[in-house]
Amino acid sequence: MRLRLVPQDTKWDFFSRPTLWLGISGALMVAALVSFFVQGLNFGIDFRGGTTIRTESTQEVVISEYRDALVPLELGDISITEVFDPTFEEDQHVTMIRIQAQEGAESVTSDVIERIEAQLQTVAPDISFVSVESVGPKVSGELIKTAAIAVVLAIGAVLVYIWLRFEWQFALGAVAALVHDVVLTIGVFSELQIRFDLAIIAALLTIVGYSLNDTVVVFDRVRENLRKFKKLELKEVLNLSINETLSRTVMTSVTTLLALISLFVLGGDVIRGFVFAMIWGVIVGTYSSIFIASAVLLKLGVKRDWSKPDNTAGNQFANIDA
Repeated sequence: MRLRLVPQDTKWDFFSRPTLWLGISGALMVAALVSFFVQGLNFGIDFRGGTTIRTESTQEVVISEYRDALVPLELGDISITEVFDPTFEEDQHVTMIRIQAQEGAESVTSDVIERIEAQLQTVAPDISFVSVESVGPKVSGELIKTAAIAVVLAIGAVLVYIWLRFEWQFALGAVAALVHDVVLTIGVFSELQIRFDLAIIAALLTIVGYSLNDTVVVFDRVRENLRKFKKLELKEVLNLSINETLSRTVMTSVTTLLALISLFVLGGDVIRGFVFAMIWGVIVGTYSSIFIASAVLLKLGVKRDWSKPDNTAGNQFANIDA
């Protein structure tokens, strides 16, 4: 007997109250934007500037001990990662320590560097600083601008792609879902003040791709059913299409979440922010592909005058029986 997360033949009505779902999502987006403009984001070193120190020691690295040794210095945001390389010797242990820019200074001063080294020597007496590099406020400001442009261009490319592949109504529905996902993700990071760095930008772009994949699967099935059931109302076609792809959507999301939750619990502090963004993104991405993209399409309506079916248009993954 095969495991089924969703019954084989579902007939759930996802559009009994489409305005309610859009209203709830709209309210959440407004709350996210208010949090963003009032609290702002807790930018990491990538965006605030700071200093990166590369250390080397013959003793095995214990990141928690390194972090505890630096706490008394009150340097603010500190990121410590161990570097692995197959070319390293067996007793060669390398770490990267990133320290946020100090108030009123372009970078960490030499005096502070000496204090950091003295503190770390209590943990690893033979520790040495191989290199010390600083990122100033100007560079970090450029990174913020570039990251914002990357997200906007990704959403713009999606708009063009969906418009060419389907119709403009489909494109607006897909982009509305993507904007919804990105805004809510940024809002959560602002509200909880989780560190926001370049890894989170990578997560946002990944969320855009994940959400788009779900949306395209549903839209492909919608287009097929619009041709197949020419007399059904659009609402009924959307319900039928979502129910037909629901098993695939849920199975994909659950299996992805299982891997992400394992990483969140076992992956350590270095990737926890990235993984949290992905977990949140999978949840809201699955929600938006069903309740936002399709609800917007229902509100806009769509023409049904295609002359011939496009046999290559159907997404092969939409037919997976999960």
